[in-house]
Amino acid sequence: MKGLNMADTATTFPGAAMREAVDAAGGQAVLEHVNVTTSSARETARLLVEVFGWHIRWEGQAKLGGHSIHVGTDGPYVVLYTPPEDLKEAAGVGQPNHVGVCVTDLSATETKIRAAGYAPYAHADYFPGRRFYFRDKGGVEFEVVSYA
Repeated sequence: MKGLNMADTATTFPGAAMREAVDAAGGQAVLEHVNVTTSSARETARLLVEVFGWHIRWEGQAKLGGHSIHVGTDGPYVVLYTPPEDLKEAAGVGQPNHVGVCVTDLSATETKIRAAGYAPYAHADYFPGRRFYFRDKGGVEFEVVSYA
């Protein structure tokens, strides 16, 4: 995200535990995060911290002027996104926005996705890793990220 330095706002290094999880899985992809829209990221984060013992990993400005909180373990986590006030009634509240999958070899995974007939988009390389997105035929958006 332009102008946002996650290194300055992260409470833990976001990629270290996921690198370890992918290595332990023998190169198999590992679920990294699920991104959901909520009417109150702060309220939902407080609940998840209290009932699951998770912690807030990162918090800050998000797309369209909204606000996101990453809450979970040092490995997998949930992104809680609250749109700005003028979009509060936007479709999708309570629904997943995308599923994040962590892989060892981003290029090899992209090749497989293209070979399966999908078109990756939104390639980016910012802290803490490289990533791209694609949608399956059912409309589910996936973010594929590598911390290698």
